[in-house]
Amino acid sequence: MKAIIPVAGAGTKLRPLTYTQPKALIPIAGKTILSVIIDQLLDAGVTEFVFVIGYLGEKIQRYIAKTYPGLNCTMVNQADRRGIGHAIWLTKDAIQNDEVIIVLGDTVCDYNVKDFISNSISQIGVKKVDDPRSFGVVELDTKDLVLKAVEKPLIPKSNMAMVGVYYIKETADLFNALEKNIAGHLDEQGEYHLTNALEYMIEHGTQFHAYRVNNWFDCGKKETLLSTNAILLKQMSDEKGEHQPYHYDTSVIIPPVSIAEGCRIHNSIVGPNVTIGEFTTINSSIIKDTIIGSYAELEEVVLHSSIIGSDAFVRGLSQSLNIGDNTEIDLG
Repeated sequence: MKAIIPVAGAGTKLRPLTYTQPKALIPIAGKTILSVIIDQLLDAGVTEFVFVIGYLGEKIQRYIAKTYPGLNCTMVNQADRRGIGHAIWLTKDAIQNDEVIIVLGDTVCDYNVKDFISNSISQIGVKKVDDPRSFGVVELDTKDLVLKAVEKPLIPKSNMAMVGVYYIKETADLFNALEKNIAGHLDEQGEYHLTNALEYMIEHGTQFHAYRVNNWFDCGKKETLLSTNAILLKQMSDEKGEHQPYHYDTSVIIPPVSIAEGCRIHNSIVGPNVTIGEFTTINSSIIKDTIIGSYAELEEVVLHSSIIGSDAFVRGLSQSLNIGDNTEIDLG
């Protein structure tokens, strides 16, 4: 059993944050997206990893070496971003014929990984969505076997979206399907979709079962990233049974929050749903529903629904007012 984690994407929907940092290393709930994925797999007994890197790949390598020293892993470089299908195809030599679990590097799922990889047939993680047109979609029979897989259908015949986790036993068939798509130049706007290879496998007799995950957090854009941060913070708080005690003189901390070591917070209100990286300084500010990187400095700001990168400096507008009776002032 090996895990393939593609993390070569440029994260264009999260720019400018991803100009200098891979999407997979954005912090959520005291971890990074990548560490949430790796920890889930390690807890389930997966010990061999293949990372497909590309854009800012050296930062992924340094993070893995520092955070998971001794991890049994192989780095595969995707020089040209040609889609997830192409990324998986590049791992052929590293995987050989071993069974694989594939987890996309910008997706966090709430599911039982051990159960997912213990089934007798291959699995595709799915979740019902309101509008499936932006996702890969599967059509199912009455026993939840996959009849068809379609990438971003204009007229969906199902609302069961693929969430970015796959367990594949027939690895040779997977690479054969990917090879045929790539050799036949069956790309869509320069990208080879994994969905098309899965559909080829289904058409040639491979069985896939649809595994319904409990929750699915797509961290590919700002709104869903902040929502994921809030949900995971609440889950962490509920699991511990109590909120992590943070004590900062002259400041109020409203849980759930995650505040890393070395932070300095003065005369501020922080929370709820705030993640702060290490050695960040916050003065005279009000912050909620926000992710802040490491070594940032914030002074006299009111922030909500925001993402602040590492080493950023933000200073707000300070006012001194002497206002008489029956006055209305709008400071915008």
